[in-house]
Amino acid sequence: MLFGILIALVPLLIGYLIKLSNPKWLNTINQSLSLMVYLILFLMGSELAQLNDLLSHLTTIIYSTLLLFICTFGFNMIALMVIDVVLPWRSKGPNSEPLVSRFKMILESLRICLALVLGFICGLLPLSIWQYNETASKVTLVVLLVLVGIQLRSNNISLKQILINKVGMTTTLVVTLSALLGGLLASYLLDLPINTGLAMSSGFGWYSLSGVLMTEAQGPIIGSISFLNDIMRELCAIILIPSLIKRFKLTSLGICGATSMDFTLPMLQKGGGIVMVPPAIVQGFLLTLIMPVLMTFLNYYF
Repeated sequence: MLFGILIALVPLLIGYLIKLSNPKWLNTINQSLSLMVYLILFLMGSELAQLNDLLSHLTTIIYSTLLLFICTFGFNMIALMVIDVVLPWRSKGPNSEPLVSRFKMILESLRICLALVLGFICGLLPLSIWQYNETASKVTLVVLLVLVGIQLRSNNISLKQILINKVGMTTTLVVTLSALLGGLLASYLLDLPINTGLAMSSGFGWYSLSGVLMTEAQGPIIGSISFLNDIMRELCAIILIPSLIKRFKLTSLGICGATSMDFTLPMLQKGGGIVMVPPAIVQGFLLTLIMPVLMTFLNYYF
């Protein structure tokens, strides 16, 4: 239990203490972070392949993922669209980013899934190296969290900027509460402990970390469900943003979850203008900080 708490928080805080301004170093951090994500998902896939009675587990994973996604993403959409209608955000700004290819971004997300599939295929091979999976996953996760902490600090977001950005704070609160409500419903429908359903719903799109933290706490089946739920959020956000953002800006921002700070930010800026950038960064920043704390608490203390 103690390791689960420390692995989620300490590396992130250590990384946050390191501030880099050199563009070359920041680029190296970003590239290293991508490699860590692929490695973690590869290891997760190989661990999943070690399960007994694999076919029945895959059926459970697919069914549970779809149900969890419908509950969490559905509740997010409903809550955000209500806010959009009641308190519409009509601010407009110039579009300065070049057109972002939705197809290209979808392919990037699917490529991430391929790392999991490749790990699963390799995990079926009878190799002795798989006995070190757990240790390798923990080491890789620690490195990833340190890099994320550095990345967060390098965005130069002050506490004042967070507190005065009401849009980013509002969407963060709505996304968090509605996702947890969806997780509560999913736990009932899937006949899971309440804390498990709530923890699975608190990934907010950060698939690489949610999958590993849930695997560490609840096993590879629950970890895989959490990962797939969060990767589906990213895919659906990419597909829906161009259609929603003109009329439902808050909804377009909120459904991105933690990815609004990085992966989906170009689409938000292109569709909604430069005015979308500050709240998108604040939302992504807050959810990135909240996610490991909340998921750890729900797994070990709730």
